[in-house]
Amino acid sequence: MPIDGRASGQGRVFQTGGDQYIEEHHHHYGTGTGSLLAPQPAGPRPPHGAPVPDSVRVPLVGRPPGILRDRADLMEGLRAAVTGPGGDVHVLHGLGGCGKTAVAHALFTEAVRDHGRVGLWVNASERISLRAGMLAVAGDRGATTGELAAAAGGQRAAADLVWHYLDHSAQRWLLVLDNADDPTVLEEGGWLRTSPLGTVLVTTRHATSPLWRGAGSVRHPVGVLPEADAAQVLCDLAPDAGTVEAAQKVARRLGCLPLALTLAGSHLSHQLLESWSMDEYDRKLSEDSTALVDQGAAGTGSGQSRHLVGRTWQLSLDALAGQGLPEATTLLRLLSCWAADPVPLSLLMPVARGEMDFGHLSPPLAADRVEPALRGLLDHSLIGMVEADGRRCVQAHGVLLDSVAAGVPDDERVPLAEAAGRLLEAALPPEDAASEEARAELRQLAPHASRLMHGSPSDRTAQLAVRVVEQLFTVGDFAVALSLSMAVVDEAERLLGGEHPVVLSARHIMGRTQHRMGRYAESETLLREVLRSRERILGVDHPDTLRTCAVLHVPMAILGHVEEAVRLLRRAIAGQRRVLGEDSAETLFSRAWLLEVLPQLGGSDEFDEEAQVVEDCEHALPPGHLTTVMAYHNFAEGLRVLGRYEEAEQAVDRALAERLRLQGPDHPQTLAALNLKARVAHGLGKLEEAIAALQEVIERRERVLGPEHPFVVQNRESLTEWRAEAHP
Repeated sequence: MPIDGRASGQGRVFQTGGDQYIEEHHHHYGTGTGSLLAPQPAGPRPPHGAPVPDSVRVPLVGRPPGILRDRADLMEGLRAAVTGPGGDVHVLHGLGGCGKTAVAHALFTEAVRDHGRVGLWVNASERISLRAGMLAVAGDRGATTGELAAAAGGQRAAADLVWHYLDHSAQRWLLVLDNADDPTVLEEGGWLRTSPLGTVLVTTRHATSPLWRGAGSVRHPVGVLPEADAAQVLCDLAPDAGTVEAAQKVARRLGCLPLALTLAGSHLSHQLLESWSMDEYDRKLSEDSTALVDQGAAGTGSGQSRHLVGRTWQLSLDALAGQGLPEATTLLRLLSCWAADPVPLSLLMPVARGEMDFGHLSPPLAADRVEPALRGLLDHSLIGMVEADGRRCVQAHGVLLDSVAAGVPDDERVPLAEAAGRLLEAALPPEDAASEEARAELRQLAPHASRLMHGSPSDRTAQLAVRVVEQLFTVGDFAVALSLSMAVVDEAERLLGGEHPVVLSARHIMGRTQHRMGRYAESETLLREVLRSRERILGVDHPDTLRTCAVLHVPMAILGHVEEAVRLLRRAIAGQRRVLGEDSAETLFSRAWLLEVLPQLGGSDEFDEEAQVVEDCEHALPPGHLTTVMAYHNFAEGLRVLGRYEEAEQAVDRALAERLRLQGPDHPQTLAALNLKARVAHGLGKLEEAIAALQEVIERRERVLGPEHPFVVQNRESLTEWRAEAHP
């Protein structure tokens, strides 16, 4: 049936017979008008995406902080960008939960309230939410319904439409693209651009995307808060829960992570049945930090995964798995077996080189996947690169590691702990290494051994921790050795019982570190207990029993019980000769100790007879063996006590030269040799030489042992006396 129609102006009349689909578009950017004539074309229609967000003028975030703590320098730079000429992209990148969105929210609020900018906020976490939000931005800036429908339906370039209206906005603006953790979402559609009329602020966990390196882009790392500011966040949220000092303890335990602090403060301020103080909350955190902290989500008004400590990292791991890197989860779980301290990259090299097979882990960690997995964790800010003692390391946040460890499936815990233990053991320097390099390596590995034993308690992890303490003692890091030995003893006793051989080994080395740190009475008491236990459990001639018997003489002699000290040493030497042999290093070491204590009883005959040990060490042990160095050192000390300074000078020069070569200038035993050289010089009347050497000893010992160590106190007293002699 014919249709008659009439049109005027810009109207159109179409007449047809049969089924036809006609579509016509008119785009007039200069006037901001357009039209879309329906019906739609036949065939599949492009997806329109998610519903338009309720608002792009209001930040759709969880509970923002009432006061933004610490970020003054960062905010000053961003504020200058917003109030300046525009045309920049500023990227806030960092670990999930470190407060990037909080900074963006504060800047958004200031830009709108104080600087008259139009604030536009878009959730950029997914393609759908980004597209819907950006089209809403175009609508806010003047795009018509027809233009938006065409873009939503796929008939025109959506990003071009949005940026056309941003470029022609009647007001200056700030556009926040929040949670852009997958930069490809922005890159694929050309969504990230610049405009002279405004500033773009991106928040992301992805630190290294090439997209952030474009012209006009400025990157800002956002980390955890300083401890004082972190404590104040807790006090802001829960002002009645405790003192600032108590809040600092909680903040320290939570690693000063803003998300964790917000949840903890919210929990403390919203309790009904209980009313914990900060101190009580700190004690509860030791039981299950992640689960307890996440209970505060109810008080923040958001239970989304992104706002839960226990789930926020999983978002990044899921994204990495989606990018073909499931091994990143295995690697992060492996790191969670260790401490939050820097982890030397060398620790992971046996896996990367294929020297250790971790194909049994889930997902398997093959040699050629270690590097990509590391890179993925770095890209998503789950770990960071740091340098410690000149070594390249990776480091993860403590709360992150706690939550990852808590999420490890039960059947994966033992294989992961075994893998972490094998890597740690392989990274240890040789047991007899005493160099400064070995000291630095062990200092880095010590917290990881402690954490491994605490998180995966077993005979093997306890033995490994004891070995680390023993090696720390060997390299002369007595303060770290004592601290770690105390932790090892407590954990090993809880796990294995007070008289387990591993526990006795831990207590033995703890007693040795105590006397090296000047705690002589404590050392004597502890070593006596260990000796009695070893005698009863292992027998009087067991090498471990004889070892404790020999070591006990040291605090005994220092405390003035020289005769008993000599008896203990002679008993140990007799047993070691029977069990280990005349030429064993342990037998010779105990004999060398005699040279130090015998002269305190007076007389030279017995000392001269025992001095044969120096020659015996030269013949029985390889060149440069520390037992031989010990023999020369104690021989020189004995000669000094006996007043035979000329002989002592030659022996101490040999001992000092070897200690410097083998152990370095700051090893406590090197400093003991330098101290002995000063005293021998004083005995020879070389006062200026003696004073100069003693001054050096004091400076170095204060740094290595601490200013209150008994050796340092004694050195200061001697220095005062010698100066008086030199200048009466």
